[in-house]
Amino acid sequence: MSSAVHLLREVELSSSTSKVSGNFPLDERVIEVLPPGTSVISADKFGYSAWTVTARINATDPHGVRKSYFLKCATEDAGKDMMEGEFNAMTELYKTMPSLVPQPFTWGKFKLSAVDTYFFLCDFVDMDNRLPDPGRLCSRVAELHRSSASPTGKFGFQIPTCHGKYKQFVEWDSNWASFFTKLLADALRLDLENNGPWPELERVSERTLTKVIPRLLGVLQADGRDIKPCLIHGDLWEGNIGIARENNEIKIFDAGAYYAHNEMEIGMWRCVRHKINAKVFTRQYLRTFPPSEPAEEWDDRNRLYCVKMNMVHSAHHKGDIVRQTLVCNTPA
Repeated sequence: MSSAVHLLREVELSSSTSKVSGNFPLDERVIEVLPPGTSVISADKFGYSAWTVTARINATDPHGVRKSYFLKCATEDAGKDMMEGEFNAMTELYKTMPSLVPQPFTWGKFKLSAVDTYFFLCDFVDMDNRLPDPGRLCSRVAELHRSSASPTGKFGFQIPTCHGKYKQFVEWDSNWASFFTKLLADALRLDLENNGPWPELERVSERTLTKVIPRLLGVLQADGRDIKPCLIHGDLWEGNIGIARENNEIKIFDAGAYYAHNEMEIGMWRCVRHKINAKVFTRQYLRTFPPSEPAEEWDDRNRLYCVKMNMVHSAHHKGDIVRQTLVCNTPA
C-alpha cells in the first residue's frame, strides 16, 4: 500500500485538471466536504509518511478569513481502515480534550482515482516538532486519561483503529488481561506474517500469552482491585507530539486511540529508539498519575506493554533488530 499511495499522487498530478493551485491535486470530494462557503486557494504537499501522503489546503471562509486544513490520504482497503480509524480516534480525543488535538472534520473516499483512495481531513496547526517540557506534557496526558470515560465501561473501541498501517484488535472487553491478551496476540500474528517463523520467539510469545499476562495483569482486577478504562492516544511518541506556534499549546495527533489501562500509553516511552524514552518523562507521568496496585509490579507491566509496541514496529520494519531484543526483554 505505501508504494501505491505515493505513486498515485505523482500520476494524478501529471494528469490533473484541477484549477486549485499548488503541487497537490485536490480531488473533488475533498472540496465538497469543506465547510459551506469555503474558497480553496491552494493545495500543497506537506510532510512525509511511509504509509500515506499528506497536504496542506489553504482556503478562505465565507467572510474571507484565511483557514488551513490538513489532508491525509491512503489507498486500498488498508487505507480505508487507517483513515476511518484515525478520524474516529481523533474525534474521541477531541470530544474529551478539544485543546489537545487538531479538530477533526471528516473522512471519505476520492471521487476520481486510479486506485481506491481514502482521506482524513482535520484542522491544520502549524507546530514546532520539539518535545515539550516533561511536566507540561505529562500533566496533559494524565488529564486526558483521568477525564475520559469509556462509553461502554469496558476496554476497547467502537471500531478498529490502526497502529501505523495495521488494524488493532480492540473489541470491547470488561477484563483488561483478556483484552490485552487479544491485542498482543494480534500484534504477534502480524510480526509472524511479515518476518516469518522463529521458534524461540514463538515459545516466549506462548508463555507470555498464557502465563505472564494472566499473572501480571490479572491481579489489577482481583482481590477488590479495579482499573478504569482510560482513553489513550495509542501511539504516543515524539513524532506524534508538537507545540502549536500560535499559542504554545501541546498537540498530539496521528492517533490509534482506544480505552485501556492508562499505563499502556507509556509503554511506548520505554522503546529505546524514541527520544521520549528519556526517563524524565516516565518519572513525571508517574508523579502525576501514580502506578496502579500492585505498584511494585509497575516496571514489569511497563516492559510487557512495550512488547506490544515493539511487535508492531517489527511487523512494519522487516528484519529490524528490535525483533531480536524481544526474547530478552519480555517479562518471564
